[in-house]
Amino acid sequence: MRNDGRRWMAHFRVAAAFVGFLLLWELCVRSFGLPEYILPAPLRIFEEASGRWRPLVNAAGFTVQPMLIGYALAVVLGVAIALSIAFSDNARQIAYPLLVFFQIVPKIAVAPLFIIWFGFGLLPKVLLVFLLSFFPVVVSAMQAFRSLDSEIAELLRSSGATRLRAFRMVQLPAALPVLFGGFKVAAALAATAAVVAEFVASDRGLGYLLLEYNGNLDTPMSFAAIFVLTALGLALYGAVELAERLAIPWHVSRRRAEGEVPGI
Repeated sequence: MRNDGRRWMAHFRVAAAFVGFLLLWELCVRSFGLPEYILPAPLRIFEEASGRWRPLVNAAGFTVQPMLIGYALAVVLGVAIALSIAFSDNARQIAYPLLVFFQIVPKIAVAPLFIIWFGFGLLPKVLLVFLLSFFPVVVSAMQAFRSLDSEIAELLRSSGATRLRAFRMVQLPAALPVLFGGFKVAAALAATAAVVAEFVASDRGLGYLLLEYNGNLDTPMSFAAIFVLTALGLALYGAVELAERLAIPWHVSRRRAEGEVPGI
């Protein structure tokens, strides 16, 4: 009961912080008389969005497709590649420098090439989301799978546990907290990558709407599109957070978040 009270209090503080920010924004716009095309008030944004919500919803449905597909591919392939690198020194020596190199390559510069190679469909957008989300997943997964304490590893070997059983029973559970850290970073990048892909080449989606609204100096609807995009990113992040809560309720980070373990 006490933990439930702490949880609800934490939610209340977050909601109060957002409401306070919006009120301060509204007050500043009205006090300084800022033109709407520079910075509209939150109430004005809500008014415009509520009257023109249908294009936003349709665009969000288009944007969410490459975001989810690219993110899912990044998680699956990132973990798979990290497993091969973590358990093979040869694979690590070959693959890791290539991964760093491809991460450093500016993705925005490569995006037009995707259009030349694959056209204007879904595939180039999925690839860009995948590339931006992949590196946090693979790096965190490599660190997670290689961070098992040497004494525990020696104990597993001396007990006669097979490599598969040791991985399933000990190494994977120990790696999950770090894995989910990478998953959450990638989730935060997925929405940004999806809209950037639509900036480059698209006739639909939130990125396309943003370009159209900005070109028309329709700043309230530009902010509305940004808010919808932010909501998509938060929804994906929240889904990963929920999966983490269900997968590792025993970990100290989750227990501290739930108020079961006091903080420092």
